Amino acid sequence: MNRFDAMLLPDRGQAAHRIDVVTPDAYDAWLAARPAQTRALLAAQRFAGKAGTHAIVPGEGEDWHVVAVVADPESTWALAALPAVLPAGTYRADVGGPSALGWLLGQYRFDRYRRAENDEPRVLLTPDAAAIAETLRLAAATAQIRDLVNTPTNDMGPAELEAATEALAARHGATVTVRRGDELEQGYPMIHAVGRAAARDRAPRLIELNWGDPRHPRVAIVGKGVCFDTGGLDIKPSSGMRLMKKDMGGAAHALALAELVMAAKLPLRLHLLIPAVENAISGDAFRPGDVLRTRKGLTVENTNTDAEGRLILGDALTRAGEEHPELILDFATLTGAARVALGPDLPPLFTDDEALSAELLAAGTAVDDPLWRLPLWDGYDEMLKSDVADLVNAPDGGFAGSITAALFLRRFVPKDVAWAHLDVFAWRPSAKPGRPKGGDAFALRAAYQVLKRRYPA
Repeated sequence: MNRFDAMLLPDRGQAAHRIDVVTPDAYDAWLAARPAQTRALLAAQRFAGKAGTHAIVPGEGEDWHVVAVVADPESTWALAALPAVLPAGTYRADVGGPSALGWLLGQYRFDRYRRAENDEPRVLLTPDAAAIAETLRLAAATAQIRDLVNTPTNDMGPAELEAATEALAARHGATVTVRRGDELEQGYPMIHAVGRAAARDRAPRLIELNWGDPRHPRVAIVGKGVCFDTGGLDIKPSSGMRLMKKDMGGAAHALALAELVMAAKLPLRLHLLIPAVENAISGDAFRPGDVLRTRKGLTVENTNTDAEGRLILGDALTRAGEEHPELILDFATLTGAARVALGPDLPPLFTDDEALSAELLAAGTAVDDPLWRLPLWDGYDEMLKSDVADLVNAPDGGFAGSITAALFLRRFVPKDVAWAHLDVFAWRPSAKPGRPKGGDAFALRAAYQVLKRRYPA
């Protein structure tokens, strides 16, 4: 049940259960102002007003209402736990867009493969009517990422990413161009090399969507679409392969961000690029030690077939640069090293553009979608040296793995174009309020905030 439009409505005085949102340090004052019956009931429940707790209390002019104690009422996730524990019905809270978004995402379900819960929605009435449309779009975009990443590979291959892009284009009047299979060998040789071992119906492809007025500034969004990653001939152990359905999480983020841009009708010329492959194993698989040609003309010594995401992104970034955009954003579930450095919840940001870095970091803080900048340190660029080609795709030793991956990508971006690389995990290993275990969005709202500010509608 991910139709959010009926779950968030403007407050026009409809009948509803009130939610009093209070902080722990304000709880005693709130309690003192309640009737004796309410104080006695809460005391009997041993309700202490700790952050993250709630209670249902007798009504004051209605049958009952809710007290919710939250650490930060402005947090996206302040009310996110409530829809799962409150009875179905309509509620009223004096909160704005961020908390309303958490309320919606607390009702996200992925039930494609099991019987859907027959659960009535928890409806929130908000006084911030002007923010409803945008909040609904953000919830839908987040749910789209979750759905795409949660879908197993047997139902989410390159063809399904193409279909998702076609559906997106149809909703917004965009155009789509797709190059598939052996058609890629000449123009996009790294995408072809990585994906050629897959079955014919899962052939590699480069999916491009174009939208907007050609007179507007061009912005490219690139998403890594490895629909499953065996590791190739440098095969992953079974434990490392278990979650590789999520390796197209970058493509999911790119699709969701493109949806937000087009739905908001931002005045920009959008170029969405998704290199979509399955890194499979067969007699035709690319090999360790192969020297790959690239769209840019560089040669790459393939030192690790499990470092394939940066290869397909290299060709896609080259293609993006050919259209002379003023900004390129790429999303990719690129490195385990990023998780070792920053964990699953905090995506590293890589960029040489100081203004863009400041915008993204500030936006992440403002919309509760944090990022952390890691360096594109030139001193590690020498790790990419090859004895037989222009560069390697994965240096030996494993040091600074997230940084060297970003440095590899930088080789394929025009020097005069602002570019940011976001190494997202796209997966939540344990549940939090409003954020169930499974596929999830990271840095999506931060990136969208930057685009809204740069290109106001």
